[in-house]
Amino acid sequence: MKMKKKDSNSVTKIIARNVFTYFNLIFLIIAVLLILAGSFRSLTFLPVVIANMLIGIVQQLRAKKVLDELTLISQAKYKVLRGGEELELPTDDLQQGDLLFLEGGQQIPADAEVVEGKIAANEALLTGESDEIEKLPGSELMSGSFVVSGNCRARLTKVGEESYIAQLTEKAKEVKDKQSEMIGDIERIIKAAGILIIPIGGLLMYQGMVTNGKSFSTAVVSMVGAIIGMIPEGLYLLVTVALALSAARLAKKQVLLHDMRSTETLARVDVLCVDKTGTITSNEMEVMEVFAPAGQSEADTEAAKEQLRAYVATVPDNNITSQAIQNYYPGGAPMEDADVTPFSSKTKYSEVRTADTTFRFGAPEFVLDSGTYSAQKEAIEQRAGKGERVLVFAADTGGGFQPRLFLSLINGLRPNVEETFRYFADQEVKVMVISGDNPLTVSKIAGQVHIPGAEHYVDAGTLRTEEQIAEAVDQYTVFGRVKPEQKKQIVEALKAKGRRVAMTGDGVNDILAMKEADCSIAMGAGSDAAMQAAQVVLLDSNFSHMKEIIGEGRRDINNITRSATLFLYKNIFSMLLALFSIFLTVSYPLQPSQVSLVSMFNIGVPAFLLALEPNERKQHGRFFKVVLLRSLPAALTSFVTIAALMVFGNVFKIPTTDIGIASTYLLSIVGFMILFKLCKPMNRYRQLVLILCIAGFVFCAYFFNSLFAIDYISYQCIMLAVLFGIAQESIMRFLVNLFEDKLQNLTVTDARQKLERTIEQWTSSSET
Repeated sequence: MKMKKKDSNSVTKIIARNVFTYFNLIFLIIAVLLILAGSFRSLTFLPVVIANMLIGIVQQLRAKKVLDELTLISQAKYKVLRGGEELELPTDDLQQGDLLFLEGGQQIPADAEVVEGKIAANEALLTGESDEIEKLPGSELMSGSFVVSGNCRARLTKVGEESYIAQLTEKAKEVKDKQSEMIGDIERIIKAAGILIIPIGGLLMYQGMVTNGKSFSTAVVSMVGAIIGMIPEGLYLLVTVALALSAARLAKKQVLLHDMRSTETLARVDVLCVDKTGTITSNEMEVMEVFAPAGQSEADTEAAKEQLRAYVATVPDNNITSQAIQNYYPGGAPMEDADVTPFSSKTKYSEVRTADTTFRFGAPEFVLDSGTYSAQKEAIEQRAGKGERVLVFAADTGGGFQPRLFLSLINGLRPNVEETFRYFADQEVKVMVISGDNPLTVSKIAGQVHIPGAEHYVDAGTLRTEEQIAEAVDQYTVFGRVKPEQKKQIVEALKAKGRRVAMTGDGVNDILAMKEADCSIAMGAGSDAAMQAAQVVLLDSNFSHMKEIIGEGRRDINNITRSATLFLYKNIFSMLLALFSIFLTVSYPLQPSQVSLVSMFNIGVPAFLLALEPNERKQHGRFFKVVLLRSLPAALTSFVTIAALMVFGNVFKIPTTDIGIASTYLLSIVGFMILFKLCKPMNRYRQLVLILCIAGFVFCAYFFNSLFAIDYISYQCIMLAVLFGIAQESIMRFLVNLFEDKLQNLTVTDARQKLERTIEQWTSSSET
């Protein structure tokens, strides 16, 4: 039975998601009411709604095409034996009964039973337990778990909907589908607007027809004029398109986003946790030196080298360390009648037991007892001090493990990694290195790429409680000898202190921490399990792409914040004026076509054009508070002046038509004032956008005046617009100054808190 592929972004779903929306239903109802009322001129909002849908569909389909091609390239493939033929197949093509070859780092794609071999499996994504479980022939394997070490052959017993694959999908979503701040705030704004328009619309209709005795046609037009202004029709579309375009741009640079919102999260992080191997250094390791323990004879050393050659041929490990040693000691004959325990990141060594000897190969601190290690410590630290990784090959013949050989290995640094870490320092992002290697080795490597505070390191083996880890994250930059569960605890400790944390990883031992982090990044050269668990995958393992991801996130945050300010300005104004009209039992002055004209050139066109502009300035303060404080001055200015105009017109019996036309111009003037402010500091592109929008408004107001219900401008209307326009400028200046202070306090407070945390960290580090 073929496994079913679940595509959450199919063409049909993209079209349905853009067409069958709550607000489109509202627009449909409004359109039907206007048609029944015979006010066809008020349907000018429909082309904008249709254009929004088409733009959203086209842009998302374009992004989907790019992402699908990249996802296909990055899809995990498995070696299987089917009908006597060995094949390499993607997950979707696996069938029940296939004999699957599994090795360390792979995710188990379907339920299976071990037939041959031995592995250590981690079922944390299914059970929550992080312990490694040994799987021998006859053991059950569950989809959703992953192979930590070893290799085996397993027969698939359940695939598709019958397996645990659905659970795997849900657990993966726990990692990927983390609500971002900006998206969460926007969804709350849209939800609030969607709820409010129903009672306000009903009250306006009741007031118009029952209280004021207006006709159905007049009441509908008045009600729609208010409701149209309250609907943030393009805001969610703007966000969706902006994120889709960012994902498509990054895809062309070999960056795969499992969750498009992760660019925003990454752009807001305070701390970036990285592993040494695969992030700072390349995934290629080279043996630098093989040296004997002090006092060992040359003959014993030569014998030990042959034992190590046989050991390497016996252990089924397939990590970069074992590959480097296999390249250095090729062609060995496996040990006979050996019981093998593959390398585990938990124990830090592998083991082979023969009839008369037990051999171990791994980190000296974990293989040797403290007394034996101390005798060799000087030689080990001498090489660790140069950034080399030291491993020991030891044997136990009955008196404890004694060193037979030491090996020092080294990874090359990734290209441009130093420049990337300098970028993070400039962006106020603290980099912490979390590795399973010797802390001194990791510290020296971190120092080579100029990570600030690299000299402050700690052996995580000395951190035995959560309290000690919580203290250590403020004191140290480099953590060595870290176990997988400790990586998760470090991330949890950072988040408990209010930090936004990103975690990079390439191995199965990183997955628990990646799941806990606010944003997770995997290297394409790493394990399949890490790639599937991450929100962001650097397919070419080029860490320098992190700058581009953050740049896209900053572009999205800054431009959407700016555009959302324009949308919220119109929404707040429309709601306040609608409530004012209900309270005074007067007709809403603006017609739907007039609101559409203002929305087009004050909000829609500039919002989309400005959202395309590169903008990497770091944003401080919570999204909703920033947008609200920026939009309130303009919204209150328009409300106060137009409400005063309504009262003035009611007292002096000025025709409703004149009030509506004057209100249209007053609303547009404030709209251009806030647009001008949002475009600062000016550049050629922003100047062009501003000029284009003003020219577009003037052009439509002059040549299509009848369509937008501004075809007759009386002397009274001109005087009213000029009089209240002058008042607007003074009111706007006063409110801008008032709210600007609050906005700056919000930004400064946010920045000050970060600065204080940084100073506190470095003070603690210096004292240590």
